[in-house]
Amino acid sequence: MKFTPLLMLAAVAMPAAAQAPTEDESILHAWSWSLDTIAANMKDIADAGYAFVQTSPVQRCYVGDGGGMALYSQPGDSVMGKWYYYYQPTDWKIGNYMLGDRDDFKAMCDSAYKYGVRVLVDVLPNHTAVDHTAVLPDLDAAVGGHENLFHAAGFTPITDYNDRLQCTTGEMGGLPDVNTENPDFQYYYLQYVNDLINLGARGFRYDTAKHIGLPDEPRDPRSPRNNFWPIFTGREGVKGLSLLMPDSLYIYGEVLQDRNVNEVGYAEYIDQTASAYGHALREALRKGAAPDRLLTDWEHPVSPDRLVTWVESHDTYCNQHESADMTDGQMRAGYVFLTARQHGRPLFFSRPMGSTRENYWGNNRIGARGNDEFKHPEVAAANRFRRAMHGRAERLVSAADGRVVEICRGADGAALVNFSDRDLKVKMPTDLPDGTYRDAVSGRDFKVAKGELSGRLAPLGTYILYR
Repeated sequence: MKFTPLLMLAAVAMPAAAQAPTEDESILHAWSWSLDTIAANMKDIADAGYAFVQTSPVQRCYVGDGGGMALYSQPGDSVMGKWYYYYQPTDWKIGNYMLGDRDDFKAMCDSAYKYGVRVLVDVLPNHTAVDHTAVLPDLDAAVGGHENLFHAAGFTPITDYNDRLQCTTGEMGGLPDVNTENPDFQYYYLQYVNDLINLGARGFRYDTAKHIGLPDEPRDPRSPRNNFWPIFTGREGVKGLSLLMPDSLYIYGEVLQDRNVNEVGYAEYIDQTASAYGHALREALRKGAAPDRLLTDWEHPVSPDRLVTWVESHDTYCNQHESADMTDGQMRAGYVFLTARQHGRPLFFSRPMGSTRENYWGNNRIGARGNDEFKHPEVAAANRFRRAMHGRAERLVSAADGRVVEICRGADGAALVNFSDRDLKVKMPTDLPDGTYRDAVSGRDFKVAKGELSGRLAPLGTYILYR
């Protein structure tokens, strides 16, 4: 008997107004794409099977390097600029010189609705620009004066990131720490969040989330209560204002793992980034084999259905270039591995157009689309497989000393990933029924007989098989 893959539609139109998020969805991080660029590429995003597109921060921001639009410039470059200026707020209103204005945001959301994609916005209420004198008058006025905008220790650099009071109230990397517990600030910032929702946003990624305290954590002298997370997940209001559509939003936070971080406490409010698992996955890809621990341990104390997973993030790519030397093929193989799994919500980071392993910044322009990897056939096939396998339990099997991993999803489908840079022939257990299976992307056949799957895998090759 011969089996052939299911033919899956590239995108299914979904109402963007009131749909609760599910774990089967994947996220495209359209890093440094302008709002116009995202809108212009929305059909490709939908066709590649993404449920969400994540923007870079869209609030007012510091104008650095004369407003230059380079991703990262060096002295003497013809075009100046730094990508991280949009992570330095000067006001919480929609629109900045780097990505687009309020009308551009609305047009992008309209395009997303048309193609059944939902918009996640990267938001950062925790700090202002390094040059805090650049804060705009409306923000200062809203909190009753510039001095009321910051924690008591907001200009004191953090020296111990495992001291929770320092971590949640002190200056991080030169960025003054905003008093996120000030009701006047909360009311002002909530108007920004609700404006984004009214225009079509359907979720948020909270930058530096572990630097915003939980209700039972140490409190700054200027903070009446540590109630930021109850308010901004819709459990409480502030000054008569509440978060719009809380049950229809997907909210996760950058809670980078370290000692003395209460991940379980954050899970009461938001999903979190699986930073330790991402590091372990990159190490496996570098070594060309997946250790047993990678297959069984998410390296996080909360349930994996509350985690956002990635091979790399914009921070691992840009800040210390921790992952930037790894090939696009390694990123692809790792992403397929994550996406084929039952749990975790996979995020694909879009690298710059023209980037190479020698030139990480590529064409070096803010606003431009990333390279073609976000819609690579293997990436798109994995996104579709994830949706098609809804509810099917996973079983992970490795072969060839961990160089090949099979992700079985019941008896209905399986994904194969070659972690190594070698062409490999394997024979390994499977949950697929006996028969012949053809990978839709490569056309390569695999055979199953008496509960064992056999075939040949190209270096860093990935294969999606359906019953």
